[in-house]
Amino acid sequence: MRKQLPKGDQKLLNAWAFYDWANSVYNLTISSAVFPIFWGALTIIRDDQDVIISDTVHFLGYDFNNDSLISYVTALAFFIVSLISPFLSGIADYVGNKKSFLKFFCYLGALSCIGLYWFSLENLFFGLLCYLLGLIGFWGSIVFYNSYLPDIAHPNQQDSISAKGYSLGYIGSVILLIINLIMILKYDWFGFESEGVPTRLSFLMVGVWWIGFSQYTYYYLPKGNTINTLTRAVLFNGFKELKDIWRALQHNVKLKRYLGAFFVYSMAVQTIMLIATYFGIEELDWGTQNATTGLIISILLIQLVAIAGAFLTSRASTRYGNIKTLIVINCIWIVICIYAYTITTPLQFYIAAAAVGMVMGGIQSLSRSTYSKLLPENAVDTASYFSFYDVSEKIGIVIGMFSYGLIAQITGSVRYSILFLILFFIIGVILLFRVPRNS
Repeated sequence: MRKQLPKGDQKLLNAWAFYDWANSVYNLTISSAVFPIFWGALTIIRDDQDVIISDTVHFLGYDFNNDSLISYVTALAFFIVSLISPFLSGIADYVGNKKSFLKFFCYLGALSCIGLYWFSLENLFFGLLCYLLGLIGFWGSIVFYNSYLPDIAHPNQQDSISAKGYSLGYIGSVILLIINLIMILKYDWFGFESEGVPTRLSFLMVGVWWIGFSQYTYYYLPKGNTINTLTRAVLFNGFKELKDIWRALQHNVKLKRYLGAFFVYSMAVQTIMLIATYFGIEELDWGTQNATTGLIISILLIQLVAIAGAFLTSRASTRYGNIKTLIVINCIWIVICIYAYTITTPLQFYIAAAAVGMVMGGIQSLSRSTYSKLLPENAVDTASYFSFYDVSEKIGIVIGMFSYGLIAQITGSVRYSILFLILFFIIGVILLFRVPRNS
């Protein structure tokens, strides 16, 4: 049997960070780049002048706006994850099989991505089910992945290894996206008759990549930090731990206030990341430029710039402190939202994409490591603590996506939805100012 590596060991840290390399291809290809374009091509009917004639989808006996339908399915997935993750993370801490849960959600998400290969309007229910389960698998695995951070890294290592994880994720996902982009745009090179088959093949490749590269992480990660007998009481242990963590938060002012701030600004951050491509599809005048190429270039730009953003943020937090750095990043997000409201051309979209990339990597990695450092020392129920973090993020996404859809429905334009998200960032900044500064 392989000897378990000690906490802080560089090989263990690298193995943990490598899971970002494995799973981030889902976030880029399915959530951000190829699938939104595929969904738009599948559900939007345009005339010869590329003007939208219809974007209505018939599903379960009802007619939906295509953006509204995918937003509802996305919100439902995050709502399900927010309900089950505290329960599952409590069980994982209690019986010490955190890695088994990480694997289960990884395989659920990856196999669902493979199932998207058969997505079509004729198989709409199956396709949306795979999309739903893919989201649940991805975000369910993140609960357990994040909860490993304080178990495998010392506090002074957590900012850098968190940033390294995000950077590995950006690099890996960009590599696969470039391969997929070549397949889609140069489909005739590979003997395909159109973009359809290589587009759907990209979904299959995400699943295979995710399962394959995650094996390195599983080889080195410990099973869990405790081992207890599995009994009926465990079924309710997750709820008991949630209650215990909630009580503990009442005595940890710094952590409680930070969670409140994170909950609010995360609503806006995650919503923008999920809707950016849909915004580009419907709101921009691409002219003679290929919209698919332009949108994927924008996503690639975000990912590449985010690598630098994550490391610059890590350095800034070391010099100025985590909370101060997060306040500045949130202020930059406000400026980006104001600018995004005005854009109409591809060039302006590229500028916005570069700005988003710079602060996206930073706010994600720093938010995760800040929370990890604020946890009580020697906490053994880290999965339950991180379930609060993840549930906050997921419920925030549900609220953000619902707000996005509602504002777009009322105003007839997603531009006003982007403008509305500024409110979340402003409230987030105010709440961050209330967090004690010795962090």
